[in-house]
Parts: sequence; C-alpha cells; structure tokens
Amino acid sequence: MPEVHVRGLWGVQKMSEKVAGETVVFGQKLASSQAFSVLFREGMALVEETAAYLDGAGRQDAKKLDRATALTYATESMRLTTRLMQLASWLLLHRAVNEGEMSLTQASKEKKKVKLLSGEPLDPETLKKLPEKLRDLIDRSRALQDKVRRLDTNIHAPLPEASPGISPLDHHMGLLKAAFERTEA
Repeated sequence: MPEVHVRGLWGVQKMSEKVAGETVVFGQKLASSQAFSVLFREGMALVEETAAYLDGAGRQDAKKLDRATALTYATESMRLTTRLMQLASWLLLHRAVNEGEMSLTQASKEKKKVKLLSGEPLDPETLKKLPEKLRDLIDRSRALQDKVRRLDTNIHAPLPEASPGISPLDHHMGLLKAAFERTEA
C-alpha cells in the first residue's frame, strides 16, 4: 500500500490508499480528515461566540452608536449571522457524511441549498465605526468562509471521465495545483 503525502490547505497530510486500478478521490478523504474536524470545531465555536456577543455585549455596543452607524451595525450583524448559518449548514452536512449518516452524493445535492458566495466588499471607513468585536467576528467569519469554499471545491470536484490520454492522477494533480495557486494569490 503506497503512502502519499499531500500538502493541502492545512499543512501536510499523510494519506494511505490501496490503488488497485481505482481512482483515489482526495476530496472524499478531505471531508473525513483531521483538518475537517478542526474546521468544524472552529466554525461551530464561531457560531456560538457570535450568538453570545450579539445577544449580550453586542446589544449594549449597538445602543452606543449614532443612527447611521446603528443601521450599518444591524445590516452587518444580519449578514454575519446569515453567513455563519450557511457555513454551519455546510459543516453539518459534511459531518453527516463523515459519520456515515449520508453519502457524499446526497450531501452534494443538499449543499446546493447552501450559499457559500462571498458577500459584497465592506467599505473600510464604515467598518471602522463598528464595534471592534463585531469587526473581528466579521473578519473571522469571512476567513472561515474562504476555507470552507476551498474545501468545498476540492471535496465536490467532478471525477474525471476516463480518457485514454489523461490519467486520474493528472486530474488530481491539477486540482492540487489549483488549490495552491488560490492560496498563494
């Protein structure tokens, strides 16, 4: 059984796989990797932290803002909550795959309901007026969204069609190269 070391989004991962004429599907391995477990815990902790802030200290922070900034606060907190709920949905779907509660094919169908699009860019001057804690949560949620989007691209990459001139390994190497190019940009 050959041992393969893959440098991925979260460092080097060792992946062992029997290769008896079968395509090695790295995307499926990513969904059940230690990196996914870390991402899942990070995402769920961020959801809890955000809810606690918005229901607690965030209410007090919002009361101190002028009218225009309070409107921005309300808008950005709604965007933040929506973004985190979409990310939590994606994470829960893929945890269900890891735990054998659904197949990756089922998760792919369900994930079409989840929106992982990045939102419109925020005006830096407007952001400066928001409470520091809210800005931090927004930044962290966007970073989490970027990680999830990259992982989603790798997990749900279409399998190559059997072509006489292209091996499945070439396809996966292309996916890995694309992932590195996105992280370096």
